[in-house]
Amino acid sequence: MKISVVTAVYNRVKTVGAAISSVTAQQVACEHVVVDGMSDDGSDQVINDTVQSGANVIREPDSGIYDALNKGIAASTGEVVGFLHADDLFADDQVTKRIQEKFQSGDYDAVYGDLTYVDFDNPDKIIRYWRSGDYRRKRFWYGWMPPHPTVYVRRDIYERFGNYRTDLGSAADYECIIRLMVRNEIRVGYVPHIAVKMRVGGESNVSVKNRLSANSTDRAAWVENGLKPPLGLRFSKPLSKLPQFWRRPS
Repeated sequence: MKISVVTAVYNRVKTVGAAISSVTAQQVACEHVVVDGMSDDGSDQVINDTVQSGANVIREPDSGIYDALNKGIAASTGEVVGFLHADDLFADDQVTKRIQEKFQSGDYDAVYGDLTYVDFDNPDKIIRYWRSGDYRRKRFWYGWMPPHPTVYVRRDIYERFGNYRTDLGSAADYECIIRLMVRNEIRVGYVPHIAVKMRVGGESNVSVKNRLSANSTDRAAWVENGLKPPLGLRFSKPLSKLPQFWRRPS
């Protein structure tokens, strides 16, 4: 089973090299598709210096991260597609191995794992720990979702049900997950290991303003899919994340 990992980049000269290196360090090799939206801070040079031969580097303007992710999916040739954003790192060198083994262990359309939010300058310092837990579709009605940076999906699922919408801002990943997992009830498996270290300051969490904007569009993720939003979603979704601040990996 071939796994493709897409990395979207725009002006991430300080972090993109480490992200790329964590992909190339994986014990199970994967296709790496790097989509650079015309960075002008030197990120392009770091990419060229760090990627291994055979990586697919796309450098052209885009209309934002979800447009870049869609380009990466379209350029991927693996059976399974996942993402590692330019600020993030794989937790260890066995992430793609575990993903591959999970897909091969059952009839899954998508799998996901756990995630840690880490200090920007010290990725070994954990700020939050997102232990996502076993998959149960009904959990979405209580504000749950799997951590998007850990979600791997069969490419033919994207071909059947569509990629990321670019008109929903930072809630585009939530809408895509609702469309795939809730509306179309794809088969989902859980890998009980930390897959990604996510540096604090991600697109949905970089400011209170962005977080409030994401909350306001979460309802649209349900409505646009012909689903009734859960009662109190704007409260239950943030509240479901509170344990991340005191829980730590065992």
